[in-house]
Amino acid sequence: MKFVEVVARLRAALLAPLPGAKAQDRLSPRPGRVWPATFDPAKVRDAACLLLLFPRDDRAHLVLTLRAETLGRHGGQVSLPGGVIEPGESFEQAALREAHEEIGLAPSIVHTLGALTPLDIPVSGFRLHPIVASTAERPALHASDGEVARILEVPLEQLIDPARLVWRTSKRDDREVVVPTFVVEGADIWGATAMVLAEFLALLPEGGQAGGDGQSRE
Repeated sequence: MKFVEVVARLRAALLAPLPGAKAQDRLSPRPGRVWPATFDPAKVRDAACLLLLFPRDDRAHLVLTLRAETLGRHGGQVSLPGGVIEPGESFEQAALREAHEEIGLAPSIVHTLGALTPLDIPVSGFRLHPIVASTAERPALHASDGEVARILEVPLEQLIDPARLVWRTSKRDDREVVVPTFVVEGADIWGATAMVLAEFLALLPEGGQAGGDGQSRE
C-alpha cells in the first residue's frame, strides 16, 4: 500500500466516528477476559502505545516490537511501543516518550495523526490509549537493551493479507481459548496488540474485514 495514500486515508478516518469495540472484538481471544466482579474501576492504570507508520520503497510499514523474554507476564510477545502514562503527561506525550525509550524514535520527526479507541486489558489492569502517527522517512531505530529483543518493520500489506491471520487454540484455566493471530515477519501477533490493529486496519478499505469468517485455523 502506498504510504502517502495510507496516511491521507487515516487522517480523514481519524476525524470521523471510530469503529471502536466492534472492530477490536473481531480479533479478541474467545472467550475474552473481563474485569473481575470485585475490581475497582478507579484502580485502572492508563497506558499509551504508538502505531507508527513510515515509508519504505514508497510502501507503508508499521513498527512493532518483540519484547524481551525477561519482561515477566508479557515477555516474548509482540507489542506496540508503549507503557504507563506518567503524571502530567498526555496520551500522545506518553506514547512518544515510550517509543523513544524502547526503540530510539526521535519525537521531533513524528507527526501525530489521531487516536484510536481505548482498550481495556483486564489481565494486566491497564486501559490502553493507542496513538497513530507517521514519519516522512524511514526512521533510524535501535532496540532498548533488556526491554526489546527485536524491532519489526511490518509492511501493511502483510497485516491486511487474509492468509496472514490464523485462529489458534490454547488452554486457559483448563478451558480452550481460540486466539486470532497475525503471523508476520516470523512472529505471532495476538491479544491486545491484535485487537488494536483490528480497529486500525478497519480504517482502511482493504483492511475492513480483519477477523472475518473463513480464516485458517491451527
